[in-house]
Amino acid sequence: MTEEKSAPGEGWSFVLADSLEKVYPEREPRPLDTSIPQSVFPGETASVQLALRPPLGPDFRSPQPLVVAVGGSAAPFSSIYQVELVPCIVAAFPQHDDGYDKDTPGLYPDLLRPAPDGAIQPIFGHWTAAWIDIVVPSPERAGEYDVDISVTDASGGFLFTTSVTIRVLEAMPAELGIVNAHWLHCDGLATHYGVSVFSEDHWAIIDAFIGSAARMGANSLLTPTWTPPLDTAVGGSRLPTQLIGISDVSGYEFDFSNLRRWIALCAKHGIRYLEIAHLFTQWGAKATPAIYVRTAEGQERRFGWDVPATSASYRALMAELLPALRSFLAEHWSLDRVIFHISDEPSGTEAMAGYQQAKDAVDDLLCGLTVVDALSDFELYSSGIVPHPVVATDAVVPFLAAGVENLWVYYCVSQDRGVANRFISMPSVRNRVLGHQLFALACGGFLHWGFNFYNTAHSLAPVDPFTDTCAGGAFPGGDAFMVYPGPDRKPWESIRYKVFAQAMWDHRAFSLLAKLTGRKKVLELMDTNGSGGRLAMDDFSYDPLHYRRVREQVNQRIAELIGQ
Repeated sequence: MTEEKSAPGEGWSFVLADSLEKVYPEREPRPLDTSIPQSVFPGETASVQLALRPPLGPDFRSPQPLVVAVGGSAAPFSSIYQVELVPCIVAAFPQHDDGYDKDTPGLYPDLLRPAPDGAIQPIFGHWTAAWIDIVVPSPERAGEYDVDISVTDASGGFLFTTSVTIRVLEAMPAELGIVNAHWLHCDGLATHYGVSVFSEDHWAIIDAFIGSAARMGANSLLTPTWTPPLDTAVGGSRLPTQLIGISDVSGYEFDFSNLRRWIALCAKHGIRYLEIAHLFTQWGAKATPAIYVRTAEGQERRFGWDVPATSASYRALMAELLPALRSFLAEHWSLDRVIFHISDEPSGTEAMAGYQQAKDAVDDLLCGLTVVDALSDFELYSSGIVPHPVVATDAVVPFLAAGVENLWVYYCVSQDRGVANRFISMPSVRNRVLGHQLFALACGGFLHWGFNFYNTAHSLAPVDPFTDTCAGGAFPGGDAFMVYPGPDRKPWESIRYKVFAQAMWDHRAFSLLAKLTGRKKVLELMDTNGSGGRLAMDDFSYDPLHYRRVREQVNQRIAELIGQ
């Protein structure tokens, strides 16, 4: 890093910060620790922030944006965003732990608004930041890159300059070695943008959002074979997004053309796994999903909350649909990369009884297929009712103690104390640590329900995520989505999105080094710089420099082993 220079007497304040710092308006940000180098793999994003605050004198009234520019060898590979504040009315639930930045309603840094012209709007008397990404796409371009950052005012006058160096390694790690499942919600995209479901406009938007999910590290997406029976009030409904066309004139017939198009988009963006929509409703698997059938009289909703899970008519449909779907997927995808769900998070004796009845109704039709469901009660797991559980991160201890292999985990709204999560009000280290944990605990998968859920809880109404980050006040800010629906019909990413992607790249780096030297050596590197051996889900370091140091040590060791 070269010496930072500011124009004398201007009164502006500038601080270069790393990507794990959140720049809040009211406090000076933590500066970048320049003693820790930064290296990345080809295709991985290197990020820094430039925080800025205008002069505090009473006479400063200029509303004009500053222009942040990136020069040097990194310039062709750079992108600039403004870190924008978003409203967060539910920052934390009562009795939360101490691991939050703040816990009061207010404005929080999260949204990354694209700023291709480098224009960054200051806030009078307060801090804001430019977020700078560098992505060098291929190993052929490996090497060191100078990131020369300059700031000018509206008249072109010089205010500040600094430079950092990013090293791009020659090594290319394998793809993420775990299932990283995220639930993409197509109904919210159609509603927010005012387009018809599965119109050409809708498909273009879906394409953009699938690509964004893949860049975040997602390799498995919830596939709306029928409208997913999730987050829907009992007796209520969501906008239908059913990929499989079903007609019943003189018997059931199925049209998989939209599913074929969905599969093509997933393949285009490197998605490896398809999660089929749940076969039964949430909260006890008592009812059937909302499934629409075309008849001689027109389209009708044949199934839903009013049709019980044990209905003979639903079994009759599934007895024809699931074998046909299975054959289609075997031909156009790969059945060993298809995940089925019965119902989400059954708990309690009554719910489990309903789950068992629902499972029995289709069990023979799913023989030989992968069935995965959220289940955090170890005693219920021991009964064998869910052979492949997805366990809440605050409930994993008995599962790990029992030696459950390739264990999937998840977190969501309820994992608000003592474990990793990605709420807007949490420090970014609580998001970044997940990559360490998934590797250290040899987890086989991670699942999150909210890549882009733009409704209130139970889908009673749509929300504008730019003004409501809390699903109508039901969830801590950011739990429901990682990306914002940009006005250009493309997703606008968040700080949380970028940091989660870093966590997945960490996992890929750890896996590559483990292949070269063994897991033990990687765990030894992870257990440095004050982590104290804390590799549990509920015990980890809050020091952001720990994660930067560990990753750099891993990268340096990889570079040594491959002779770079």
